[in-house]
Parts: sequence; C-alpha cells; structure tokens
Amino acid sequence: DGVTFGYSDQSPVLKNITLDARPGMNIGIVGPSGSGKTTLAKLIPRLYDVKTGAVSIDGVDVKDLQLMSLRDQVGMVPQESTLFTGTIADNIRYGRLVASDEEVVAVAQMANVHDFIMSLEDGYETRFGEQGMKLSGGQKQRIAIARALLTDPTILILDDCTSALDSKTEAKIQATLNDLMKDRTSFIIAHRLSSVIHCDIIYVLVDGAIIESGNHEALLEQGGLYSRMYARQYRMEMGDVGEGQV
Repeated sequence: DGVTFGYSDQSPVLKNITLDARPGMNIGIVGPSGSGKTTLAKLIPRLYDVKTGAVSIDGVDVKDLQLMSLRDQVGMVPQESTLFTGTIADNIRYGRLVASDEEVVAVAQMANVHDFIMSLEDGYETRFGEQGMKLSGGQKQRIAIARALLTDPTILILDDCTSALDSKTEAKIQATLNDLMKDRTSFIIAHRLSSVIHCDIIYVLVDGAIIESGNHEALLEQGGLYSRMYARQYRMEMGDVGEGQV
C-alpha cells in the first residue's frame, strides 16, 4: 500500500506501488529489465523493509510478524538459484529438513527433474559443488522449484524461474505449477509472457511504477506496453524477428 523503496541513498527503485492480492489469486508481474520486479517480490518475505507505505498480509503489517513465521508461509524460487555442496536430496530437503524420502521424490517429479536424477549413477545421493558434478542452469532451476514446493507455502513467488529452461521443459513445468498455484496466492515474475497469460491479474512495471494492470485479454485490448511486448515475443517465436531487433 503506497510503497516507495530504494536501496540505501539511491533513487527509489519502487515508486508508490499499491496492489491487492486476494487469497488464491495468481498475480503476474512483468516489465523491462531493471523495472523493479524482483525488488517488489523481495519485500513480501521481508528481505528488505519498506521506508514508505506498508506491506501487509491478512491486514497485518509484515513488520509486526515474527520473521520465521512469515517466511515459513512463503516459498520463493529466484531467477538464479543457490545450490549447496552436498547431495541432490539434501538440496531439495533444504526446503523442509524433516521431509521424508518419498516427499522429496514427489516434489522432484512435480518439478520434472526426477527422471534426470534417476539417470545419474548415484541418483538422489549424487553430490555436487566443489568436487561434485556440475549442473546446467535448467537442472538447477528444477531442483530449486522442487525445494520450494517441498515447503508447501501459502504464498508462492516465482521470480522468472523458468528462464533457463527450454520451451518444451518450461511448458511441462508450467502445467504443474498452474495446478499447484490453485490454492495459493502466487506471484509470477516473468520475461516470457507465456508464464503469466493465465494469471488473474498482471501488473506492468516501468521504472518502478505500475503503468498498466489487468488480465491478459484486457491488457491486449489496451494496446499499451504489454500488448507490444506480447506481439514482439510472438513474432520471435514464429521466427519473424531476431532477438537483436527487439
């Protein structure tokens, strides 16, 4: 509600942001690079505190909630996920340390990474980091998605988390995520607009301010930035325009 936020003494990254996310809604957040999308998401679990305005959950300012209690309710998959030295199972279980092996396997299947894990000689006990194996960006993201799903969060934040995946894998995971988001309040930050077209409402950020909002169809009808972004991406997928021309 009326959130303006900047890092240290820098110019505001977010300017007078007001938005309302009802329980169970899927909220898309899109816009050019550097528009403040990730910063906005980080305010929800209090990775940063706002100076002006407020972030509230169920009418309670997040500053008045115990930090551990708040973050227990929030699952976040960042654009670049951090994996730790250890086994694949350990890294997934980091989302909930008491999870059983069966629960770890179940979320890996949801994240479309189980078959890859089972193709490895040591399966879920495969180690990576330092002297362990190296994973591709897409494989890391799928493990990070599995980790977030294991927390069974009330609020789910997906920060462009399918950007490292090929289109086929992204489509498979997106179908799973759409099912999982039905009973959660979800924030989907994306450059690929295919990730947000089914959202209940989409906010378009430019230079830290919301300039458009509505569902996919309404935003196309407005003929503004969202509509132009969608048209460019559609042409790129059809092969009619090169990435350097966008």
